[in-house]
Amino acid sequence: MSRSSPLQKQSMRTLLVGVVLFSLTWIIFGQTLGHDFVNYDDRVYVLQNQQVRSGVTLGGIVWAFGHEHAGNWHPLTTISHMLDVQMFGLTPAGHHFVNVFLHAVAVLLLFFLLRQLTGAFWRSALVAAIFAIHPLRAESVAWVAERKDVLSAVFFMLTLAAYARYAHKRSVGRYIGTAVLLACGLLSKPMLVTVPFLLLLLDDWPLNRSSPRRIRPSADQRAEVRGLPTDNPAFRRGQKSEAKNWLTLVVEKIPLIVICVPTAMATFVIQERSSGSIAQLPLAWRVENAVVSYVTYMWQMIWPVNLAVFYPHPENCLALWQVALAALLLLGITALVFALRATRPYLLVGWLWYLGMLLPVIGLVQVGLQGHADRYTYLPQIGLYLAVIWLAADLVGALRYRRQVAGVLAVAVIVILSACSWKQVARWKDSETLWRHALAVTQDNDVAQTNLGMVLAEGTRIEEGIEHLQSALAIRSGSVHPHYTLSLALIHCDLGFALARQGVLEDAVRHLRTAVELQPNYADAHYNLATALAQEGRRREAIEEYRRTLELRPADAEAHTSLGNMLVQEGFISDAMAQYEAALPLASDAILPRNNLAWILAASPDPSVRNGARAVELAQRAVQTSGGRNALFLRTLAAAYAEAGRFKEAVETAQRAWQLADADNHSAGRHLLEQDLDLYRAKAPLRDPSLANVTEPH
Repeated sequence: MSRSSPLQKQSMRTLLVGVVLFSLTWIIFGQTLGHDFVNYDDRVYVLQNQQVRSGVTLGGIVWAFGHEHAGNWHPLTTISHMLDVQMFGLTPAGHHFVNVFLHAVAVLLLFFLLRQLTGAFWRSALVAAIFAIHPLRAESVAWVAERKDVLSAVFFMLTLAAYARYAHKRSVGRYIGTAVLLACGLLSKPMLVTVPFLLLLLDDWPLNRSSPRRIRPSADQRAEVRGLPTDNPAFRRGQKSEAKNWLTLVVEKIPLIVICVPTAMATFVIQERSSGSIAQLPLAWRVENAVVSYVTYMWQMIWPVNLAVFYPHPENCLALWQVALAALLLLGITALVFALRATRPYLLVGWLWYLGMLLPVIGLVQVGLQGHADRYTYLPQIGLYLAVIWLAADLVGALRYRRQVAGVLAVAVIVILSACSWKQVARWKDSETLWRHALAVTQDNDVAQTNLGMVLAEGTRIEEGIEHLQSALAIRSGSVHPHYTLSLALIHCDLGFALARQGVLEDAVRHLRTAVELQPNYADAHYNLATALAQEGRRREAIEEYRRTLELRPADAEAHTSLGNMLVQEGFISDAMAQYEAALPLASDAILPRNNLAWILAASPDPSVRNGARAVELAQRAVQTSGGRNALFLRTLAAAYAEAGRFKEAVETAQRAWQLADADNHSAGRHLLEQDLDLYRAKAPLRDPSLANVTEPH
């Protein structure tokens, strides 16, 4: 029997570790396939976005590149959500599957990349394992709306791999490949704007391109050069050569920087112009929070407990000693890694990787209300993992039983992190679980109170939901800074919505008017105010609010439909039909505008309005979309058949509707359908006197 060659053994070992990493990732995050969407951005990214809900279309792809999505511009991420809908519909399991798969691919790419760059097999494997399973990864992987993290991570790893290939043997084709992959990463998440800086770090270590020669000089050689007097020609030649080489490497990155700059500018402009944009906090608050956040993320890496989906911003409540101590720690570590650059270059690279990649999201430019966020550590913390693992391996290497010690420590770390991650991922099961945990581990969290309140108010526990919303209002009402105006308006809007559902309409209208006063361009507040006014019977005021909603959000199919309903009740039938027509192309699966327009076309007293054939087409689509179990939609279809002269089908359909109404014990519905059946059996169409047109509104 022939023995396996060293190359075969190495390949088998690599394959085995790859399988373990892939399996470990799925063991931790596979549970998300049983999770639901959450009410925090998943609706904006997927559930309520008609372009995404339509799946992959040419128009949708054009829209993705030409419009912002949830206050961001990341067209490849948007298209990936469209692909999800195309393949899985709106079933959350499929969307979660893609997130986990992309994360697993990123893990494998990281392992192969580090192994190729450094030649250190087990160190690379451990860095990839920690990246795969650390509890801080839960937010990026278990949250459908954070698709941009896992998708950009795949392109990020591919960009680094392509650059390493280019550095090994430079060519225009390999450089262009690196640039294209970086562009794809930026189109997935603009946070990758710091990649050119990271490539410079990799030039220093492990690629060793910053040295005049491809091989880094030995420690003795560096010590010899350092010992020369500064006026020694050899010393000066060494300095000039290294400086010239660095300049060459920087110039080499300019085309990549050129790719990054427009993306950064577009993102900044979109976020500033977004309807959800917020005023910036005072610069001093932002700087203080940024300094402390850098240290907070480091502590969370070591001690990943009490993690939450949202951490309130500390505003100006950080103690001076906290900021000063955090700043001293950051400066001290920076000085130390620079001092150890010659002997342990990985410390400098890992540390600056962490600092640099976090910079765009550290809060110096405030986007959102959070103080910090777990998702922001997704790629930056790889630098810390690399630095810590390489340093630990070097220190353990001096021990007598280094392999045994290293093995035990590695297994212990993986087991502990896996257990913590499993629990953290489980907290993303559904919205209520997520927000209750956030409230348990944070203080004065108005965002958690608001979102939990809405989960309950949209269900059956309206009173409990109102209590949480009132708690959110109490917390946020103490903040007078303009930064929180939008947040305050959102709480008033949600509280008004909940009160309207409870039937407390006077209070609902008061809160909704406050929301509109705080944010005049807040479309949801205008829509909810219109709905509450309609419930109070103040239809003319409701019409004005619906019109204002559509001025702010013209592509809102639901607002067009609701406005159409109000116009019908006021007798403005032609105007109502125009609103229903406007809603149809905006929501391919919308039922109400099709049913309501079909009813007018079938039952209007005005012969110039009626159109039996089109009424049948619209009503059939409404019945089909609703599953054929709604008596109201079947009644409309029966009326449409009658108007089209298809009385046999009208009778059959009305009888089906009567059976459903009878099963639901709906006596009024049964009575109407009995009258309809008498008409259809007599071969007479139905006419609805309430659809008579009146003078058009001003």
